[in-house]
Amino acid sequence: MLGFIKTLKTLQDRTPLGLLQLKHDRLRLLTAIAGITFADILIFMQLGFADALYKSNTQYPRALQSDLVILSTQAKNFGQLRTFARRRLYQAQDVPGVLSADALYLGSVQWRNPQTRQQTSMLLVGQNLAQPAFELPEINQQLNAVQLPDTVLFDRASRGDYGEMIVQVEQGKPVTTEIGLRTVTVTGLFEVGASFSDDGALITSDQNFLRLFPRREAGAVSLGLIRLEPGYDPKQVRASLAARLPDDVQVLTHQGYIDFELNDIQSESPIGFVFGLGSAMGFIVGVVIVYQVLSTDVNSHLAEYATFRAMGYRNTYLLGVVFEEALILSVLGFIPGLIIALGAYQITAAATALPLAMPASRAATVLLLTFAMCGASGAVATRRLQAADPADIF
Repeated sequence: MLGFIKTLKTLQDRTPLGLLQLKHDRLRLLTAIAGITFADILIFMQLGFADALYKSNTQYPRALQSDLVILSTQAKNFGQLRTFARRRLYQAQDVPGVLSADALYLGSVQWRNPQTRQQTSMLLVGQNLAQPAFELPEINQQLNAVQLPDTVLFDRASRGDYGEMIVQVEQGKPVTTEIGLRTVTVTGLFEVGASFSDDGALITSDQNFLRLFPRREAGAVSLGLIRLEPGYDPKQVRASLAARLPDDVQVLTHQGYIDFELNDIQSESPIGFVFGLGSAMGFIVGVVIVYQVLSTDVNSHLAEYATFRAMGYRNTYLLGVVFEEALILSVLGFIPGLIIALGAYQITAAATALPLAMPASRAATVLLLTFAMCGASGAVATRRLQAADPADIF
């Protein structure tokens, strides 16, 4: 009771009563902060992995240099495209507004790391060298380097140990390795990044692509890149192409194709669901931990709260004290969670070559979720205040 009298004397002080309540039991306070920090880190990592999934699986679709995209109706995503007949591109060129229709070839190959000699899966892209497929200057400036047979450009951001090889290529020393049964030469470098399905990517000409896929026919293409003449509306031309071409292909605008990829990840891929579930579990863990702390705190001070009510304080004031504690806990738990998550992002990005970063919008989102987490816990914990009857002090 002496402690409570001291608490009453501090009501006129500027220190919030909620903070004084929390500081009264420092072990409980540290436990609550650790729990919120853990929950925030879990949410940060799940959101970061989900964002890396979306970015890594759409980085090449976003970079396509085309107004419209033709793909098979059986295509699922950029890593699981189905081929269609090249004559569809010839048919597309007869539609008013179409300036050009080029083929893009895609496939996964088993590439041998020149340093470790271990095999890994790499995305191989074959394009028409006369018409760059991507809006990536670093690639387009080196397309002449893959004109010779069995030459490729290598993504320096690929997952794996390639430090020595990258230095040699940067010094102008070509590096040879194997793809399947063929020997290929790395003649240049670019940087995009790995994905969840492939450790990296190789860019080459369409002819080199067909050499590395001897069973692949030139007439079976993965994507059709449609460029329009100036002044034509992509949506109108897309409608004309959809009406003209058979139903074995679909025509999408560039943004529509990006949305197609994102929709596959978010709604069709189990990975997107798993990351979303992980974020929800982190939120629930935080709610449970904060509720336990606040509920215990309220229960241990029921007599003091009853005294407040006997002194004339309204329930709104008592509820405000509990929500004040929840707000303080959310801030104290979020700060270390953000710092640790930033470090974890850097370590994970270096180890996996995935595009993990901390945008301000994500930090703000997690902060709001932390407020909601602690607020929900405080709302449930305040139900115990109904038992704070003044008679309890006698």
